[in-house]
Amino acid sequence: MSEDISITINGRQVRVTAGCSVAAAIIMASEPCRLSVSGEPRGPLCGMGICMECRATVDSVPHRRTCQMMCAAGMEVVTG
Repeated sequence: MSEDISITINGRQVRVTAGCSVAAAIIMASEPCRLSVSGEPRGPLCGMGICMECRATVDSVPHRRTCQMMCAAGMEVVTG
């Protein structure tokens, strides 16, 4: 049985299944990963860390590729 954990995305507590990628958690929270230079919301595209569309600030470290990271209890994610 999978365990649920809690992370924070843009100041909001989100419950996800342990082992979920941060990019998937951002999508489930209906948040964009980042905004383009023209202000358009962007999200994961390739799912393997090459396109860089999934970048967000995770635990105060900017530009983390969220498709390559698994959620951990208490993690803080800031997008956009």
